[in-house]
Amino acid sequence: MKSRTITRTLRNPDEFAPLLAIHGAREYDTAVNQLNKLVDEIGDNPRDPRYRFIETLSVLIEAYDAEHHALADASGLEVLKYLMEQHGLTQSDLPEIGSQGVVSEVLNGKRELNVRQIEKLAVRFHVSPAAFLLIPK
Repeated sequence: MKSRTITRTLRNPDEFAPLLAIHGAREYDTAVNQLNKLVDEIGDNPRDPRYRFIETLSVLIEAYDAEHHALADASGLEVLKYLMEQHGLTQSDLPEIGSQGVVSEVLNGKRELNVRQIEKLAVRFHVSPAAFLLIPK
């Protein structure tokens, strides 16, 4: 696709800056706002010529986040407790893990999450199963 085709499709190409790099918090906020605006307008339609801007902005935002907003390493248990807090859940709200006794052991650090539990929790909380794994660097 030629750049003039994309430019012609966009009402104002300057609205979709930054296109090359994000150099600060203000540009980061602009990129995130533009990404949200594009996603609201076209959704997940790869046939729309503006979809390539979604891909570009996503890469730029991810790179900036990796450099400036790195997350601290967290165990699967810490991630689970955080998600429970954010969703206002108690241990009785976690049938994905098992019986109340098993949930209690997991939450008290006496038992590790297994693959089946991780897969079910990932689906429930709409996160990658990797969120529950602490992989050494």
